[in-house]
Amino acid sequence: MHRRVYLDNSATSLPKPPAVTAAMVRFARDCGASAGRGAYAEAKACEKLLWTCRQRVARLINAESPDRIVFAMNCSEAMAVVIRGLLNTAGGTALRTVRRMPHAVATAMEHNSVLRPLNALAQQVALRPQLVPCDPATGLVDVDDIRRALRPETRLVVCVHVSNVTGTIQPVADVAAVARDAGVPCLIDSAQAAGHVPIDVQAMGADFVAFPGHKGLLGPLGTGVLYVRPGMEDRLPTMKEGGTGTVSERPFQPDTMPDKYEIGSHNAIGIAGLSAGVAWVLRRGVAALRAHDTELCRLFGELTRGTGGLTVYGPRGERRRAGVFSVNVAGMAPGDLAAVLERDFGLLTRPGLHCAPLAHRTIGTHPAGTCRFSFGAFTTRGHIRRAAEALVKVAQRAAGR
Repeated sequence: MHRRVYLDNSATSLPKPPAVTAAMVRFARDCGASAGRGAYAEAKACEKLLWTCRQRVARLINAESPDRIVFAMNCSEAMAVVIRGLLNTAGGTALRTVRRMPHAVATAMEHNSVLRPLNALAQQVALRPQLVPCDPATGLVDVDDIRRALRPETRLVVCVHVSNVTGTIQPVADVAAVARDAGVPCLIDSAQAAGHVPIDVQAMGADFVAFPGHKGLLGPLGTGVLYVRPGMEDRLPTMKEGGTGTVSERPFQPDTMPDKYEIGSHNAIGIAGLSAGVAWVLRRGVAALRAHDTELCRLFGELTRGTGGLTVYGPRGERRRAGVFSVNVAGMAPGDLAAVLERDFGLLTRPGLHCAPLAHRTIGTHPAGTCRFSFGAFTTRGHIRRAAEALVKVAQRAAGR
C-alpha cells in the first residue's frame, strides 16, 4: 500500500501546522466567549484574538491598518460582499434603458464565486456582465482587452489573481491600474495567491482583495478575508445587517470598519486557527514559500515534459504560474485518471471542472475537465517526483507501451 500524498491544496491545504490545531483547542478549552458580548475576561480575550489576527493579516498583505481586514466565512462570501454590494441596485428593470443598465467586467478564467453572483444579478437587476477572453495556451488576460471592455456604466472589474485550473498568475496590478484610471472599483480574487505568492495590496492598487483562510494561509475551513481599501467603505453598501456587539443603541448598521461588514458572533475558534496559520506563514516568509513553489513547478515541468499522451495545461516555465497543474492522459477520463492515481500510487488529486467551467472552455477541456495537481507549503520534491513518475507510467500504460 502506497503512502498517501495529498496534492489537492487548491481545494484546501493539508496538513496544517500543529500550531493551528493547538490554537483552536486552546480557544475552545480556555476561552469560548464571543467578542463584544460581555465585559468579562474571556470576552475581552476573544476581542484581542480577533484583533491579533487582523494585525497579522494586515502585515502579511501590507494593508494600511488592521481595521481594513474584514472576516468572512470563506473567499466566496468575501467576494459576494463586494459583488452584490456594488451591483445589486434596488428596483426592477422596467424603468431601465439598455444604455443605463449596470455593467461589470471579469475574465474568462474566473471561478464560480464570481460567475454565479454575476449571472444571478443579470437576472435580478438586469446587470450586464462582460467576460474578457483569455489566451487558450496560457490563460493570461490581455490588460488592453480589460481597458477596451470598460464603459461609462461599468461599476466593477473583477480579476482572478492565480487560476485554480492552470496556475496562471494574472497581471493584477495592471488590471487594477486600468480600473482605477477609469474610476471603476476593482476586486481581486486572491484565493489561490494568498500564502503562495507575495501580496502587497497598496502596491497592487486594488480596491478590494478577497481570499480564504483555509488554503495558502493554512487555517481551518470556514474562514475568509476581505481587504477594503481606505475610503471604499463609503462606496460599498452592506449586503447583510445585524448584531455587531458595538453601538447597539443605533438602529442601523455601524458605518465604521470592520463592523460595517461583519454581523453576528464571529467564527472565533476558526479565526484562532487562522491567526496561527498566518503567524506560521509570516515566520516562514511568503518569498520563501514562493521560491519553494517555483522549484516544485520547475521540477514537475521538467519530469513530465515530452511524455507521449500526457497534456499539461497552462503557462510554460515558472515565472507566470503557481503550483497548480491541470493534466489529461489521452484515452482516459479525468475521473478515471484520478482514481488510478489514488489506487495505484497513493496520490490524491481532483478531477473535473474545479468550479471554473469557463476556464476549462478557454483551455479546451470542457466539459470533461482535467485532473488537477496542486502543491502546498508541505509538498516536497519527493512528492513531485512520485507524481511525475506516476503520470508517465499511466500515460505509457494508456498508450499500450
